[in-house]
Amino acid sequence: MSQHLLLPLVILAISPTPGAFQDSALSPTQEEPEDLDCGRPEPTARIVGGSDAQPGTWPWQVSLHHGGGHICGGSLIAPSWVLSAAHCFVRNGTLEPAAEWSVVLGAHSQDAPPDGAQVRAVAAILVPDNYSAVELGADLALLRLAAPARLGPAVRPVCLPRASHQFAHGTACWATGWGDVQEADPLPLPWVLQEVELRLLGEAACQCLYSQPGPFNLTLQLLPGMLCAGYPEGRRDTCQGDSGGPLVCEEGGRWFQAGITSFGFGCGRRNRPGVFTAVAPYEAWIQEQVMGSEPGPVFPIQPQEPQSGSREPTEENCTIALPECGKASRPGAWPWEAQVMVPGSRPCHGALVSESWVLAPASCFLDLLSSGRPPRDLEAWRVRLPSRPRAERVARLVPHENASWEDASDLALLQLRAPVNLSAAPRPVCLPHPEHYFLPGSRCRLARWGRGEPAPGPSALLEAELLGGWWCHCLYGRQGAPVPLPGDPPLALCPAYQEEEEAGRCWNDSRWSLLCREEGTWFLAGIRDFSSDCLRPRAFFPLQTHGPWISHVTRGAYLEDQLAWHWGLEGEETEAQTCPPHTEHGACGLRPEAAPVGVLWPWLAEVHVAGDRVCTGILVAPGWVLAATHCVLRLGSTTVPYIEVYLGRAGASPLPQGHQLSRLVTSAPPLLCQTEGGSWVLMGMAVRGSRELFAAVGPEEAWISQTVGEAHFLPPSGSPYWPPVGNNLCPPDLARASGSPRAVLFLLLLTPLIQS
Repeated sequence: MSQHLLLPLVILAISPTPGAFQDSALSPTQEEPEDLDCGRPEPTARIVGGSDAQPGTWPWQVSLHHGGGHICGGSLIAPSWVLSAAHCFVRNGTLEPAAEWSVVLGAHSQDAPPDGAQVRAVAAILVPDNYSAVELGADLALLRLAAPARLGPAVRPVCLPRASHQFAHGTACWATGWGDVQEADPLPLPWVLQEVELRLLGEAACQCLYSQPGPFNLTLQLLPGMLCAGYPEGRRDTCQGDSGGPLVCEEGGRWFQAGITSFGFGCGRRNRPGVFTAVAPYEAWIQEQVMGSEPGPVFPIQPQEPQSGSREPTEENCTIALPECGKASRPGAWPWEAQVMVPGSRPCHGALVSESWVLAPASCFLDLLSSGRPPRDLEAWRVRLPSRPRAERVARLVPHENASWEDASDLALLQLRAPVNLSAAPRPVCLPHPEHYFLPGSRCRLARWGRGEPAPGPSALLEAELLGGWWCHCLYGRQGAPVPLPGDPPLALCPAYQEEEEAGRCWNDSRWSLLCREEGTWFLAGIRDFSSDCLRPRAFFPLQTHGPWISHVTRGAYLEDQLAWHWGLEGEETEAQTCPPHTEHGACGLRPEAAPVGVLWPWLAEVHVAGDRVCTGILVAPGWVLAATHCVLRLGSTTVPYIEVYLGRAGASPLPQGHQLSRLVTSAPPLLCQTEGGSWVLMGMAVRGSRELFAAVGPEEAWISQTVGEAHFLPPSGSPYWPPVGNNLCPPDLARASGSPRAVLFLLLLTPLIQS
């Protein structure tokens, strides 16, 4: 199983000051009670989506240190024994030496331990013989302490369930730890123990959720001994650094450890609850390992059996949580559209990303941040949201640290003074995780961004189709550069818009964001097109790389997993690719053989538009020539100009017989490749503004055949001849390249020019 998002919940999340923990337990121990009690903390007032725990609330929680810092959690089950997760201690199939680990008991903050914190060396680490990887189960470990812990108000053992113990599905339990508060977002100082309430999910419900394709189309087969806890809608979960810590449930006034934090697909993601090692099935193994210890772990009899009917049916219909973001009644009616109103400036367009935060270009405000201090007039700023009768006040402005010098980071977050009710008209847009891969062919739209002008023309002209990563990367990348694989940050996102192909409009004075739809849900995929060349597909800076920053600042923005997984041909998107070299003759680099002057390429035609522009055409039949749309039509115009086509010339002189255009249809510059029999085949039309990338002509065969009956096509058994390596080959799979732009074909019907 891919490990890309399968996260054993262990990471070096925090590093306390060296020497911060002193072993206060080395002094003479106090007298232990005659009967070891368990699961009863001192009375007190009462992680992802969690909150600070009160001191003494979870006295069995321990911190496992390696190399001077917290690595995993654990639970005290007896004075000399700690229960944790096996994956914390097994590296590449090898169990790490016990002498390298220490256990901190009775700590509430990792920054400054309170009085009564104890440190113990580890004498032995025991894991089940059948443990190999977290997703294969048996992820638990026992640590024998070199010296027993001193029990007291801050250090007490938790109760363990017997093998027959049953926890009712839906029971509210608690997980604790010092792990990350979000993915890749460590717990901030002073590193106080976190607690989060999670509900137990039955095996059938959990398996149903994990059978739905999730991040990178991964599913999971739950195994015996695994336990799920969380919520279908996500947002509350354990995370890296919480591994090995306890999941405890209260029964009859005692706390029983139901699970051990094991792994998850990310943290707090929708339909991806946390997976824990169930403790009850391992009663016999635990008893066997601790045999002879006095006192040992306590396995109280269950206070009461689960209520009748609480057992989950085997055939259960689970409820899949749907995204809470990215819903629009129709394209163009964006319920997350936000206008930031700054006194003395034009409105700055952004997007609502959570109940309390708006994302917008930092360039709208950089002149107000030049001093490095928050703007003085922030109290006068307002944010307009759809269907809100009053503008919202702004409490804080957080620009991206690289916003002033890097266009790709031209972002700022504005916190609203009061959260908005998302059950009403304003709705947040979905944001992509860093590994999100927008599939070639995704349907996208433009939305206003920054201080750009409104879109010209009807909204239908804003619709686009996303090009494949190979095309986009190589248009703007360097020759020979490796193309990012799905899941790696892309260089850019390139949509092919109808307005560029048909209306010929160029919106250089406007700023846009790119919205792409997956399964009816809209994602903010890219910001600001960085191309000033109207003849190339528009390119946007991808938003994926900024997901962690947005999540860290907002602690509540709607980052959503990928929803569409129509990858096309098997393995097509995961093959390593590089950009073709730039040559005088384009990507193919096909050099013509010696030929008589003037008939170098007998099918080439010169298309003269209104006497001042010349582009290349291809003779595809006695009366038909293909030519480039952007060569025929001026930008912003739909009027067909006067056109002359010259055949049988390749820059030769004198001019051959001219032909006058009598009918207009569509075309683009050509890519020609040679068959084994020596014939040349029109394989593609150059992508707008590029001599290296081409749109395949093959998919247009039916339309061309219908329009030009005498056009000749390569037989199905025929194939182009690819010259030896080193000759700058055409991409062999050009005709089926995923996400390649469609060839937009203008066919020119010729009539002889009447000479006066």
